[in-house]
Amino acid sequence: MTQTLIPTQSSGAMGAEPQKTLWWEFFTFSVDHKIIGIQYLVTSFVFYLVGGLLASIVRAELATPDSDLVDPAFYNSLFTMHGTVMIFLWIVPAVTGGFGNYLIPLMIGARDMAFPRLNAIAFWLTIPAGMLLMSSFFFGPASTGWTAYPPLSILTNEHVGQVIWIGSILLVGTSSILAAVNFIVTIWSMRMPGMDLFSMPLFCWAMMATSVLALLATPVLAGAMVLLGFDLLIGTNFFNPTGGGDPVVYQHLFWFYSHPAVYVMVLPVFGIISEVLPPHSRKPIFGYKAIAYSSMMICFLGLFVWAHHMFTSGTPDWLRVFFMVVTLLVSVPTGIKVFSWVATLWGGKLRLESPLLFAMGFISTFLIGGLSGVMLGSTPIDIHVHDTYFVVAHFHYVLFGGSVFGIYAGLYHWFPKMTGRMLNEFWGKVHFVLTFIGMHLTFGPMHILGLQGMPRRVAQYDPQFAPINVICTIGAFVLAISTVPFVINAVYSWFKGEQAPDNPWNALTMEWTTSSPPIPHNWVGEPVLLTGPYDYGEEYKEARKEAAIAASQALT
Repeated sequence: MTQTLIPTQSSGAMGAEPQKTLWWEFFTFSVDHKIIGIQYLVTSFVFYLVGGLLASIVRAELATPDSDLVDPAFYNSLFTMHGTVMIFLWIVPAVTGGFGNYLIPLMIGARDMAFPRLNAIAFWLTIPAGMLLMSSFFFGPASTGWTAYPPLSILTNEHVGQVIWIGSILLVGTSSILAAVNFIVTIWSMRMPGMDLFSMPLFCWAMMATSVLALLATPVLAGAMVLLGFDLLIGTNFFNPTGGGDPVVYQHLFWFYSHPAVYVMVLPVFGIISEVLPPHSRKPIFGYKAIAYSSMMICFLGLFVWAHHMFTSGTPDWLRVFFMVVTLLVSVPTGIKVFSWVATLWGGKLRLESPLLFAMGFISTFLIGGLSGVMLGSTPIDIHVHDTYFVVAHFHYVLFGGSVFGIYAGLYHWFPKMTGRMLNEFWGKVHFVLTFIGMHLTFGPMHILGLQGMPRRVAQYDPQFAPINVICTIGAFVLAISTVPFVINAVYSWFKGEQAPDNPWNALTMEWTTSSPPIPHNWVGEPVLLTGPYDYGEEYKEARKEAAIAASQALT
């Protein structure tokens, strides 16, 4: 992994003068991967605010046992749209389209993605997808949960809303497939001379695994959506039991994509964490190859775990055992990553700034979600707590804790590179504290609710659950408030923040060798690989070696 090549330029950054992107260029069909990356990040963050607003209304409704804020039918639409927006319009576009597009070419020394126009098309598909989904509020939004299980989704009164929902999912699915092809070709064929697979930053390994997974699994979801659309629009009976269809087949198709989708969402975040920890702890990453291989192992195993969501759907016992064992096996490569991150932090010179705080927040929250995932992977426990708030708690510790903390870590880390400005550190820490408290206050007590038997997806519940629900609602409001300092900080800093140097963290990956923000086509002349991506402390190692030799010679 360690390489040292002679630079061809003596200047600090191989990117000439920083070049700001004009504001109107972000609204154009640009083929520059950096503009597309920021387009993804800003657009998906807007949808995050929309999804968060929907979640806040849901939690406000659940502050009391009775349905007294919104109609129960509309409550069903609220949590359906919340889940759909958060998964398909926030997390997936942000972590793959946003960070992937911005960073991959810069990290491997390429000028752009392999297919720039395809890249732009993939982004611009998400805009009509989001607008289409939001427009369904005017026609009766889908209300069958983000899973859209038939026969409920076929018999629903909101046919128009459900069809719109399917159309929106098909658009974002197409966008994911196009992006996945682009990432695989770019990483495989456009690395700079001298950069082999094991010289790549770990984020590239994570994006490679993510793209393979998305490419294999997303078409299956698209097929399920098309067949569900046929059942709704032209009366076919693929999943309608009254016409001889089988709704369980839909569950297989849906979860074949939707469990790997969890890894599509968290694998890029794993890559972000692997990039943030070394420069902020001034240590080489612990177990580079183990982390790289574990990404590919998660990719492989992720394709064989879908039916653990269907332990209560009449799955045969022998099949339950198979999916339980494979599900538990996924914890091995995941555990390798967590161990490696902790070992990287251990003994490091930690700079407790916002990127590292969010990265450590990610590790702690994802660890809790991972442990409850091991519990849910066990068939007896899964059956016991199926469709209770225990599942909601686990799901949000994995996906909210496992994605939002990582996304924030990445934003604080690469904001100077993207904008040429530093974020305000004080408000970054306020943001972290509020997010961390809000996260645990909202979702931690839900474990107890689930074990006590409170079902999910209900607007009314037994009054015995009221006190814990009040705590969860207070936590949700803290979480909502936590975004305020970040939004103000990001907008103000983008225009008026402290000027950022080209490499404010003294990091070693290639993106920090160009200007902040980078020029079009990223570098002046050919980029040069100066060092391995995680060779922190190498100079001290050499110094110690020379000192030891000198001491030995002195003795003789």
